[in-house]
Amino acid sequence: MSKKVTMQQIADQAGVSKYAVSKALSGQSGVSQETRDKIVKIATQLGYFIQPQVAAGARRPAAGDGRKANTVLILLQNVRMQNRASSYWGRIVDGMIEALKHQELNMMIVTEHSPEHFLGVLNPSGLLGIIGVGHVANPVLLEVRKLGIPCILVDHEDDTVPCDSLFINNFDASSRLTNYLIGVGHRRLQFIGDISFAESFFERWLAFRTALEKNGIPVDQNESFLREQGMSPEQQQDRIAQEVESMRVAGRLPSALVCANDSIAINAIRALTSLGIRVPEDVSVTGFDDIDDVFQVAPALTTVHVDKEAMGSRAVDMLLRRVEAPDAKREKLLLSGDVVFRDSVAHVQPPKTMADNELSPRREP
Repeated sequence: MSKKVTMQQIADQAGVSKYAVSKALSGQSGVSQETRDKIVKIATQLGYFIQPQVAAGARRPAAGDGRKANTVLILLQNVRMQNRASSYWGRIVDGMIEALKHQELNMMIVTEHSPEHFLGVLNPSGLLGIIGVGHVANPVLLEVRKLGIPCILVDHEDDTVPCDSLFINNFDASSRLTNYLIGVGHRRLQFIGDISFAESFFERWLAFRTALEKNGIPVDQNESFLREQGMSPEQQQDRIAQEVESMRVAGRLPSALVCANDSIAINAIRALTSLGIRVPEDVSVTGFDDIDDVFQVAPALTTVHVDKEAMGSRAVDMLLRRVEAPDAKREKLLLSGDVVFRDSVAHVQPPKTMADNELSPRREP
């Protein structure tokens, strides 16, 4: 077995003091973000975070002993529109609440951003475990790790906190959705979504690109679509409208827009409508997640259905498994998503040859 990685080793490689390493790895203030990122990166490379580390005084539930604590903390940081009112994140939490009730366990929802405040509301000895929902800031995850109690992450993972995680199978679902579009004749496809926003967005983009390449279709991607389109619906609509209009003027109007989630797809439909572009007659649009808001627009949106309540329930199952078997191998669980075929996709007549691909596909009558 290799020797334990020490803070001094990290400090030596980073060119900082051991004190700075300690502050950075515990999420404390007093270290610049640049230095903190450098220290965390080096610590990850050296394998510091995969060592068993339980904070002094922290209670680690043992097999058969885990049920003495009866409260699960749900960590839902109020960032990136992650909140109980969300038709996506809120439904995942609903699934957790029902599963915890069934197990006769208590729960507490924390939305705090600051790791200093975060520790102040916790009594580790009374916690069965923690479930992080969506993006959780790295400093907070470092504090969670110090508690030495089971932690599950839903739709997020972090190299600095190795733990069980739960995702929708983004790659598989996005592949099937893209292949469906190709199958009904689309050859001029564009992906819309900030691929640095979340791992799920990047995986959906990767599947989209892979599907095109496997079908011999050039990936003629508008790079602007892969960056942030604006945080508000109005900003997204304006940015999408600007890019689509530029492509139309250049004779490169897409036949289909594959959006990273339903919210982007809804804004894309509104942007196209504002330009007098018909959906799906002129441009088809797809989404991902199947949130309640898809019924706010017409035509009905083709998307990927994500069983959000099932995700929440399954996260609770994973946590209880970890409590009962704390030394079991870590798991990354992928749940399937189902393509829902609605009215926002048109069948088109694809070009007969790749040379004809410079021309817009001809719609079937």
